[in-house]
Amino acid sequence: MVELFKVPDDIPLVGTVYFGIIDRGTNVLQIRPTTCCPLNCIFCSTDAGPKSKRRRAEYLVELDHILEWTRNLVKIKGEGVEAHIDTVGDPLTYPNIVDLVHRISEIREVATISMQTHGHLLNEKLIEDLDDAGLSRINLSIDALDPLLAKRLAGTYDYNVNRVIEMAKYITENTKIDLLIAPVWVHPLNDLEMEKIIRLAKELGAGRNCPPLGIQKCERHKFGRRVKEMRFMTWYEFYKRLRELELRTGTKLILKASDFGIRPAISLKVPYRKWDRISVNVIGPGWFKGESLAITRDKRWVVTVVGVELPVGAELHVRLLRVKDNILVATTSG
Repeated sequence: MVELFKVPDDIPLVGTVYFGIIDRGTNVLQIRPTTCCPLNCIFCSTDAGPKSKRRRAEYLVELDHILEWTRNLVKIKGEGVEAHIDTVGDPLTYPNIVDLVHRISEIREVATISMQTHGHLLNEKLIEDLDDAGLSRINLSIDALDPLLAKRLAGTYDYNVNRVIEMAKYITENTKIDLLIAPVWVHPLNDLEMEKIIRLAKELGAGRNCPPLGIQKCERHKFGRRVKEMRFMTWYEFYKRLRELELRTGTKLILKASDFGIRPAISLKVPYRKWDRISVNVIGPGWFKGESLAITRDKRWVVTVVGVELPVGAELHVRLLRVKDNILVATTSG
């Protein structure tokens, strides 16, 4: 049974990949209010969805809590921030997603609000509400146009790619929201779909103020899902295939950070280094089985402790394995 962990207001929202805010040293802040997902994509790097075999908990952050932390980190960044609402699930599962977009739009330093989704939960009313709330762009992952293949990739027969395409058309024809089609290239399962998806993006009028497509390479992850037919392209092979598609379709597919206005920016400074030993208190279940969620003694950072499931309230010393992008991962050994 997966536990729903509602993140208390006294828990910091930096330090974990599960929830909160990730800062990778640019003017983009990744806002993660939830971890839930309605799909079971067969290539999912985070083993999300109802059929997850590894997840121990799902997380939900209260609206005012995540807004407070967003405001604080935006002040460090300064002008021209992009608030990118993405999750290790799907942002549209967040019950306050429209309010979150609206409240972020009121932050003076935020210039762009974008969102990553597979679109399974989109409908006309929600799209209109997100438009009114100030959403700038939707990065919509459509991985196949063939209905049966799309269902297989999504890991559920409930997924209707034709309905998602209708919603994509609704976005471009009825709102100010920009649309970027962002398929995951799951080689070789959807190789023949890529050119079709490129044509679709053009027909929809995607990319008014951004590139129309952002094709993503499916990567191997330790805790990710895979099926036996999947093969993982090297980056060389991936870019070679993108160049071939660029020539055939006349569409720019190899993108740079500058295509989205992404640039280096000041980050919240992490006071630790890799291999440091620190004291932490366990506050809840880890995301995956065999993990625990903890905070530093000063209550400023969340730490994922891997390799052990500990009771809430446990105090221990851990050694940091990762201190990058404001994400802290630690172990009790070593």
